[in-house]
Amino acid sequence: MNTLSSLMRQIEQLGAARSLRQHIAKVQNGGSKADTSRAGGPLLSRLSRQKLVLPETFTSLFTSKTSKSSLKNQARSPMLALVAVVSLSSTLGHRFYNQPKLDVGTKAPETIKAPASASIPDYKTTEEQRKAARIGAVAILMLDPAVDQQIYQELQQLLQQGSELRGAVGPFPFVSPSALSNAAQVYLRGCPEWEWRSILAQAGDNSATSERLSLDSPAIAGQTQNKSQQDAVAQLQAYSRSVRAADFQSLTESISSARRRYLNAVEALEKPSVLGLPQIYDTSLFDLSEAAWQKTQTGMSRAAKRMLAQGILQGLPKEILKEAVKLQVADEVPLESQALAIEGLTAILQPNLVRDPEETKQLAELAAQKVKPVMIAVEQGEIIVAEGTEIAQQDFVLLDYFGLSRRGVNWLGLTGFVCLVGGAIAIVLLVERHYRLRRRDHLLLLLLTLSAPVLVSLGLPWTSLPAIGILAGGFYGSAVGVTVVGLLSALLPVGLNVELIHLVASGAGGLLGAFMAGRLRSREELALLGVAVGLTQGTVYLVGTLIASAAAGAIWYVVLGTVGAQSLAGLAWSVVAIGISPYLEHVFDLITPIRLAELANPNRPLLKKLAAEAPGTFQHTLFVASLAEAAARELGCNVELVRTGTLYHDIGKMHDPLGFCENQMGGANKHDQINDPWASAEIIKKHVTEGLVMARKHRLPKAIQAFIPEHQGTMLIAYFYHQAQQIAAKEAEDLKTALADPDNSKLTIESREVREEDFRYDGSIPQSRETGILMLADSCEAALRSLKDATHEEALNMVNRILRARWQDNQLLDSGLTREDMSLIAEIFVRVWEQFNHKRIAYPSAVFTPR
Repeated sequence: MNTLSSLMRQIEQLGAARSLRQHIAKVQNGGSKADTSRAGGPLLSRLSRQKLVLPETFTSLFTSKTSKSSLKNQARSPMLALVAVVSLSSTLGHRFYNQPKLDVGTKAPETIKAPASASIPDYKTTEEQRKAARIGAVAILMLDPAVDQQIYQELQQLLQQGSELRGAVGPFPFVSPSALSNAAQVYLRGCPEWEWRSILAQAGDNSATSERLSLDSPAIAGQTQNKSQQDAVAQLQAYSRSVRAADFQSLTESISSARRRYLNAVEALEKPSVLGLPQIYDTSLFDLSEAAWQKTQTGMSRAAKRMLAQGILQGLPKEILKEAVKLQVADEVPLESQALAIEGLTAILQPNLVRDPEETKQLAELAAQKVKPVMIAVEQGEIIVAEGTEIAQQDFVLLDYFGLSRRGVNWLGLTGFVCLVGGAIAIVLLVERHYRLRRRDHLLLLLLTLSAPVLVSLGLPWTSLPAIGILAGGFYGSAVGVTVVGLLSALLPVGLNVELIHLVASGAGGLLGAFMAGRLRSREELALLGVAVGLTQGTVYLVGTLIASAAAGAIWYVVLGTVGAQSLAGLAWSVVAIGISPYLEHVFDLITPIRLAELANPNRPLLKKLAAEAPGTFQHTLFVASLAEAAARELGCNVELVRTGTLYHDIGKMHDPLGFCENQMGGANKHDQINDPWASAEIIKKHVTEGLVMARKHRLPKAIQAFIPEHQGTMLIAYFYHQAQQIAAKEAEDLKTALADPDNSKLTIESREVREEDFRYDGSIPQSRETGILMLADSCEAALRSLKDATHEEALNMVNRILRARWQDNQLLDSGLTREDMSLIAEIFVRVWEQFNHKRIAYPSAVFTPR
């Protein structure tokens, strides 16, 4: 084989003229593939072949197939749109087919009398009253043992804290009441230090003479008027006269010790309570006798137990709770500690009554059952509604029962509704124009949309909007999904009798599913989305019910059962959508990010077989995928589609792996043994047709199958074409030499014809940017791999030459790629190549020598 540089020269020599000759040959052959034999006629007959006139434009021939297909799509679109309008109007517009002219809220055109006597049940009013009875039922409450236990624990902690504080103060009285009265002891324990020293000085304690204060000072003069101080001084003086000096000294030391303990305990009162509340105790705690404190503890425990047994309601104001506590402790707690007990219990007691869900539900159902059916009685000849009077619900029930409501087709309303449906379809078509949906995609959207009104007509209480949102958003993107769900949610209440709160809840779940489904990349994420859809539907229903019903706000828990059913309905529709999505993907040939991710799994049978039977091709595929994926990401193309399509683009090489150099692993070249460029070209071209057969056998999506022929387009197999030209030239030279010999003048020698179409792929050329990117990546892969120490500029120049050759060969005519894209793609390819061929440190040989 020639070197890469020789191959590049051959590629550059093939410009637009190659493509032109291809189409000339096609016209000469009548546009068919009948004349594709490698063996040509005699050289003289080939030279005398008649030339034909070219068609008007080269482009018209090149794009004729695409144009016809486009016209065919456009021709069928109005018919499908008409079918959509008719079917949606038929299923959504039930209200207009049998609509009463004399409905609730309209005015009677004449006085209407009852033609007979009757007693008719009003089901609508009855159901409304029963629903109101369920919502308005009084809740059944029960005591919460956990709350009671917590309150008892907190009360015990509070009382324990009080006992510890009293223990820090010490026993009271701290001296014998015969020496000092309890009142004097209380005063002496808590009076200021300077006052205490003043009292000692007055009482005649010699140990205090060095710090004795003058009794003539204003401060002392003012304090001497304090009755408690005077009593304490008098008692101390009396005691000092009646005992020895040592006994009096012992008394004063006991008082000083009690004062120190008291001051420490007062400082402890300033710390927060053990319950995290502001400190409840004050100094009155220390003034209680031990008997009074014991009775206080017992009384507080009894009062708390009685109040908890009676139950404390949620939302009970603190003022009312405090008054109730006062009544409970009045007979249980000593008078001197009642204030302390009231503050403590008010801070600790909490509501302990909670709703009993089962009893409340039973009471609500019982209340609904007690609502008797509303019956409307009328006598024959009695006026149902007078002329000009607005028709009420009970009037309409009678009119409808006697067939006087004038039901019929509301042509005006139906016409307006058809216009609404047509406008909604136009909006959807406008939104999906960017996504280029096929007719089968439009058909699937129509079927999904029709499922909602059909289920409502069958009486199902939950619409399929969540499933529609997840499927439409997952298949065609968030914009299409949100548009379909939003418009369908708006049209449903116009043409059908749907409960508004149910519809809004389902619509919210459907919008969330449509918005998120197109962004997810695994079935597991879709399952989590289903949970989110269910929670959204239930939450929206709860909020809507609370807003719509004032009574429900007070006892919102009555509707929790219905809220749970709504959540489960949203989750169930999500499960349905996830379950049927694989079948819809296969039936309607859809490609979703999730399906593409599954197809790109290297453990797929076809990819595993490719890696095992054609490992060189598999490695080539991985590098091409890296190039194409990077370019697709930069150009904003479908990266998942490019990655997956690239992995399958060369599966056809498995039909003859050794026919391709990447699988020969340095062995003999099969084509050197064949030594026939025509046969070699057929082997090379066959990997496209065989690849399509394998793709169809494994049911690959058509979007993936398109990568197999389009990545080669109608490119020339340049190496074998050049080799065939050399062989043909040599044969022609041999022919001339042979004919020059007089002995061979009568010989008839045929020379093989080198036709370009025999060495070109059958196509078609890339029809999308994704397949165009793959063609360029596949063309550059071998050239980039061959580079070792090339600079960035050298690699970029080579890639640009290859891309320019593809552009000039008109291979990218229908791909949507622009000249500006070519420059960007070249830079990306070189950047990826540089990442694959980064420099590494050269290790010295000593590193690999065993020690």
